[in-house]
Amino acid sequence: MAKDTKPRRPRAETPKGFRDYFGAEVTERNRMLEKIAEVYRLHGFDALETSGVETVEALGKFLPDVDRPNAGVFAWQEEAVPGGGHGDWLALRYDLTAPLARVAAQYRNDLPSPYRRYAMGPVWRNEKPGPGRFRQFYQCDADTVGAASVAADAEIIAMLADALEAAGIARGDYLVRVNNRKVLNGVLEAMGVTDAHQAAAVLRTIDKFDKVGEAGVRELLTTGRTDASGAEIEGVGLQPAQADPVIAFLTSRGETNDETLSNLRIAVGASAMGAEGADELAQIAATLDAMGMGADRVVIDPSVVRGLGYYTGPVFEAELTFEILDDKGRKRQFGSVAGGGRYDDLVERFTGQKVPATGVSIGVDRLLAALREKGLAGADMAGPVVVTVMDRDRMADYQSMAAELRAAGIRAEVYLGNPKNFGNQLKYADKRGAPVAVIQGADEAARGVVQVKDLVLGAKIAAQASVEEWKAQPAQVEVPRGDLVRAVSEILSR
Repeated sequence: MAKDTKPRRPRAETPKGFRDYFGAEVTERNRMLEKIAEVYRLHGFDALETSGVETVEALGKFLPDVDRPNAGVFAWQEEAVPGGGHGDWLALRYDLTAPLARVAAQYRNDLPSPYRRYAMGPVWRNEKPGPGRFRQFYQCDADTVGAASVAADAEIIAMLADALEAAGIARGDYLVRVNNRKVLNGVLEAMGVTDAHQAAAVLRTIDKFDKVGEAGVRELLTTGRTDASGAEIEGVGLQPAQADPVIAFLTSRGETNDETLSNLRIAVGASAMGAEGADELAQIAATLDAMGMGADRVVIDPSVVRGLGYYTGPVFEAELTFEILDDKGRKRQFGSVAGGGRYDDLVERFTGQKVPATGVSIGVDRLLAALREKGLAGADMAGPVVVTVMDRDRMADYQSMAAELRAAGIRAEVYLGNPKNFGNQLKYADKRGAPVAVIQGADEAARGVVQVKDLVLGAKIAAQASVEEWKAQPAQVEVPRGDLVRAVSEILSR
């Protein structure tokens, strides 16, 4: 029996953890990013595009909770070939900040200082995928490199608030919360915690304040607690008195920023580091106030903990405050869509010199999902007007109609499939999400008219109207050929 030598067909499927984006999704994302980019440009930031591939050496070890430099990234070793590569390890970028550090070092003699840039594009993480967790996703960053003043942090924070509003998030539906790692370090000093592992455990516990409350944090810092499922959670092992500065810190948010800052100064005690952090927060608050950023947009909030081994000064997070229903029908807040802070150690890896930097990263997919929840994205993502073909010998006439519509700024196309079955043309228009179909057969051409069919209204009538109403065909009108653009424009404006 002859062996089957036919090659196996490849499977038509995306790799695990990746996905494809189609028309409306790509369009609404690009529109949102362009609105954000316009805010960044208004603030004097320049666009930067870096390669999707960096050397592993340049990327460095900045992914959390990994021991190897290239863990968590898609990395490979370049072949050592004559006149080609030298066996370097290369990787897909895992964020937009590490490439910025390389750019700032590589072009430091050519770039202005401070250097202000924004960047938007895909990044890749070689991590286990899950629901809503992909290995490729978009980031949208803005950073200032070379400015030590906290005025740079304040500007980034104000720009983030402006960007959210430009994207469509209304004032009152978001809040940017600001803290300072120096204040956190001051609290650790006041507690007498010097061991790095214990300090990290304390910071992780602080991050759970919103979930477990004051009593829960005190238990986790000392002897441990039993969670709602009955599981025993080991405590950090501090003495009860040592937990007092943490509790004072976490409960220091007052009615105003001034009240919060006063409470923070008490919480950090005699720590010079903590006092410096509180002073920086006061400067940021004053600068934001001068920029018109009131408490309805930005607040000092001690509970913000970000990037335990990454940020060195001010940290901030943008949280959407409106409620949505989860998969089980329960109300919950939408949550965080952006975050950032000061990271003064990143460029030093390349130059040996400390270079101050601060920046923000917006979660593109999360922000887009929030806009969809509010009905602020996707609503105007209708497909093109479809000019149907009743007579294939008159294709030039149909292309002329489409050209006129496009000249008027109306997205339009001619049906280029087999025109034999008109029903298939309307099915095609439906799949394209077309709002309008243009119809002209031999009879209409002889009379110098066209039929313009409102497909959106037609669908509503088909679902709700009586037979008599359906027969009246209010969704389809006949107009002179010269009035085609006007008739289509009127339908689209409804």
